[in-house]
Amino acid sequence: MKLLPQNGQAPRPKVLIAEKVSPDGLALLQKTLDVHERKGLSPDELVKIIPEYAALIIRSETKVTSELLNHGKNLRVVARAGIGVDNVDVEAATKKGIAVINSPSGNIQAAAEHTIALLLAVARNIPDGCATLKAGKWERVRLVGVEVKGKTLGIIGLGKVGLGVARMANGLGMNVAAVDPYASPEIAASANVTLHLTLPALLPIVDFLTIHTPLIASTKGMISATELSSMKKGARILNVARGGVIDETALLEKLESGHIAGAGLDVFTSEPPTADGTATKLIAHPKVVATPHLGASTVEAQENVSIDVCTQTISILQGELPRSAVNAPLILPEQYRKLQPFVGLVEKMGALYTQYYTSPRHRASSSSAGSQPHRTYDLIYEGEIASIGNTSPLFAALVKGLLSGGVTTDSQNVNIVNGPLIAKQRGILISEQHVRDVPQHGYSSLVTLRARPSRSQSQERLMSSSGPTSPVPTSTGAHKGQFEQQLIQGYHNGTHLIISRIDRFATSFIPDGKLVICHNYDQPGKIGSVGGILGREGVNISSMLVAPRSDLVDEDRLMRDEGAGAEAGERNHHEALMILGVDREVKQEVVDKLRAEEGILDVSVVDL
Repeated sequence: MKLLPQNGQAPRPKVLIAEKVSPDGLALLQKTLDVHERKGLSPDELVKIIPEYAALIIRSETKVTSELLNHGKNLRVVARAGIGVDNVDVEAATKKGIAVINSPSGNIQAAAEHTIALLLAVARNIPDGCATLKAGKWERVRLVGVEVKGKTLGIIGLGKVGLGVARMANGLGMNVAAVDPYASPEIAASANVTLHLTLPALLPIVDFLTIHTPLIASTKGMISATELSSMKKGARILNVARGGVIDETALLEKLESGHIAGAGLDVFTSEPPTADGTATKLIAHPKVVATPHLGASTVEAQENVSIDVCTQTISILQGELPRSAVNAPLILPEQYRKLQPFVGLVEKMGALYTQYYTSPRHRASSSSAGSQPHRTYDLIYEGEIASIGNTSPLFAALVKGLLSGGVTTDSQNVNIVNGPLIAKQRGILISEQHVRDVPQHGYSSLVTLRARPSRSQSQERLMSSSGPTSPVPTSTGAHKGQFEQQLIQGYHNGTHLIISRIDRFATSFIPDGKLVICHNYDQPGKIGSVGGILGREGVNISSMLVAPRSDLVDEDRLMRDEGAGAEAGERNHHEALMILGVDREVKQEVVDKLRAEEGILDVSVVDL
């Protein structure tokens, strides 16, 4: 048991600030979190202290490796104050359920302005003119430049920064062309940008080329000797995006030959550049204007990205969804407000499923969610909730619930970040279905969890070709688990989570605390005999519900078992579930005594 501090308050989550964050951003964090600023840490020092922190805030210098993440036992979020996250092992973070967030819009204006500044500096030889003048020289003839009006600017990557550059270039009277397979033609047209389908089509027509893409496998070395050779003689190139997109050796050769007239570089393959590296030679070249990664270095941008990532960090540590996570789907705030009550419901349903359907009698015929890779779980949303297209938080909640029944410790680390990955690794197949019809039970939204045997791929294709499958879960026989499908339904009544059905039994209970669920024949004396056994063992019953077999009108739609004969169906009319809330753990020997009672078909102990 964790003890509270002497002041009676829970300890605040710890946040490590490894690089500069603005004072306003720090002030936001310090209101609710325990903030530690420790800049300039070596990789070994960072690994040593990271286990105690729930969040790590960085910029571009700190390398967040898989080793560091493996030591971050309590780490829930890595926040990058900026756009790029190539200094973070995103794949390793995803596996551990650690959200990687950035600030994709905080420094857009700064990066776009810096691009234009380098463009003009390269075009008019401004740095060289400044340096020679300060050295006492007056070299007007040598430093004649070119105007940008009427020239063509080529943009690789028409995202937010690329569009900002395009609009500024329009203001300078430039013609703007771009290549980006994901760009909207309408948005490009609104910014007076001509889109080209391929890079080879763009390069020969540009006088200036600027790059605004992330550094990924497909963009590394994108501008090589071949691409530079295809450009006009005398063209100029700019990079305020990521080092490594341009082949630095090839660029140096083209500058030396005079084919490329100049370059404006803010980023390099190695930062800071090594003493004998190609980047250092580029920086020293007289035709290069170089800055030390200043694209986002404005007072305004630093403030914007700091406040953005600090606000997101606070939200995530308070249990909210990330707004700009690079390894999690985007959920709009309005959507999440509608989904939030059902996140807890679906997690409880998953945990109830795993614990209720894993009694020894049931295990004889099937396996639990944590160890059975051949089951498909259908999540069926009905009513208002079905209108929400992105239900990934509910998918993750089900995975977490299914794995929380005492069969694994993974559940505590399951979230929207790694839910799909863990489901795949554990062989948990989940199908989500949206039924927009209003439920016939008096509540606006209903969630059904149905577990059924997974079909082979050929069966799946056959079922798909014949139309959608009908929900057919089951347990119509004498004992749960006798048949192959199971069902749990629930809803949120505005105040509480309610489980409204388990298989063919109509229930109405709050899935919370310790529960004893008895499957029994509905005969006189059963409540008394169960209560007597628990009482003699010192177990107090705090609540009780008897759930009869339900004969709702739409039952056939939800539960159909052609294998159960008329005799089994008749017998089920005289069965019930007794759901008891208890105040303490029920030991196995007590469960065995309950199971031994005449008319008791099965007993499960559930801790929610």
